[in-house]
Amino acid sequence: MSTETLPLNPLAEGLDTVRRAPPGVLVVFGASGDLTHRKLLPALERLSRRRLLPAAFAVVGVARSDISDDGFRDIMADAVPGAGPGWAEIIKNSIYISGDYSDPETFNTLKRRLEEIDEALGTGSNRTYYLATVPDVFAEVARALGKVGLNRPEGGGFARLVIEKPFGHDLETARELDAALHEVFDEDQIYRIDHYLGKETVQNVLALRFANAIFEPLWSRNYIDHVQITVAETIGVEKRGNFYEKAGALRDIVQNHVMQVLSLTLMEPPGTIDAEGIRDEKVKALRSVVVPQVDEVANMSVRAQYDSGWVEGNAVPGYRQEEGVSPQSQTETYVALKLLVDNWRWAGVPIYARTGKRLPKRVTEVALQFKAVPHLAFPKAAATGLNPNALVLRIQPDEGVTLRFGAKVPGQAFMVRDVLMDFSYGAAFLEEPPDAYERLLLDAMVGDPTLFIRSDEVDTAWKIVQPLLAAWASDDPPPLAGYAAGTWGPRQADTLIERDGRQWRTP
Repeated sequence: MSTETLPLNPLAEGLDTVRRAPPGVLVVFGASGDLTHRKLLPALERLSRRRLLPAAFAVVGVARSDISDDGFRDIMADAVPGAGPGWAEIIKNSIYISGDYSDPETFNTLKRRLEEIDEALGTGSNRTYYLATVPDVFAEVARALGKVGLNRPEGGGFARLVIEKPFGHDLETARELDAALHEVFDEDQIYRIDHYLGKETVQNVLALRFANAIFEPLWSRNYIDHVQITVAETIGVEKRGNFYEKAGALRDIVQNHVMQVLSLTLMEPPGTIDAEGIRDEKVKALRSVVVPQVDEVANMSVRAQYDSGWVEGNAVPGYRQEEGVSPQSQTETYVALKLLVDNWRWAGVPIYARTGKRLPKRVTEVALQFKAVPHLAFPKAAATGLNPNALVLRIQPDEGVTLRFGAKVPGQAFMVRDVLMDFSYGAAFLEEPPDAYERLLLDAMVGDPTLFIRSDEVDTAWKIVQPLLAAWASDDPPPLAGYAAGTWGPRQADTLIERDGRQWRTP
């Protein structure tokens, strides 16, 4: 029986909250690469340890590297030291196919060996194809799967295609990729993965908003002064200079991670907590973001690049000194934006977003700062330590929620200052949350697209950032600022928000 007819979202059903993958095969293209070894294989082992994978399950690795079946099994074992007993059984069932993605014989061999696995294990022609490859071959692999019929398995099984970001290099290439994928796979077969959406705290934005009567009425322009989104990293480009020179922070972080978090923050309550209900509202929220004109980019954005400095007590080189980076590079490693939203709930509330490498802390958070009280009933001198209320959603690394409000300082004098009410996932729940890839891999195999990105969502996110790409690539681009590694970014980013009488939070 195809799992497409089964309940996909336990939240919507309100019944079984434990989902297990159906019998099937996970085919990993790029199986010899870093993503597979560092993320996918450990996530699969944890699913096995939690007994969420069936007995009839196998991994098929496909890559150009010349590796035997036993060699791939050794890679699987080495990726997870101290694995549980179920992992050994999965390793035993798994195989490897060496071949070029442009060679039809690679896919003929894949089809034949998948049929052998179906017969031996009873995997029911269920296939999940994971493209852990460079983006340049996404379309090539999809078309090759279609040519041998692996996009439409026989026997009633399913075929799903999971692709990693980036989904295109700009709006035009994103649309070209989308068209190429849809030549072979239907939209409901395509799972565009952004690991940020697999994080428990990102999903908790939905719970915080729509399961609590105290927050939802305040979540609007009536009470919120502005919103800040921060995605900060302490690391540099980590020997990925060649990749980063083509991507930059806008493509690498803003177009996907920031836009995903932004859409969950801005979205209206969905009619149903299921895949289409949530994704419909996310797209509507992004469509409400005002797309800037190219000539407005200099006034609503800052791009910058890190210089040498100190991070966590260590001296680090500047971006242009990194391996694979041009000494004259104009690639941004930091972006700050001011965005506006044109809808009933958020009109007049600015959204300030920033992301950067080589910043003082690794932190991702959404901060909703409320408006100041209209009147202080006590002298200003008594409230020098008081700031407007704020609700902070900490996505990583210290996952939780913080509410900042005013309270009287103990003592004879009447003094008011900020205090924090803090919820920490680690303290509240004894169970370790699943890793993002663990959650998303299971969702793909089960057939739940809720936390994956739909085609129109990708297109809308690219529309928002496309004017920035155009302005920065023009003959007269806005200047590229610099900032010392270990600081919170360039002075120009402070000016961007201070022009509006506001300032960046220090996470």
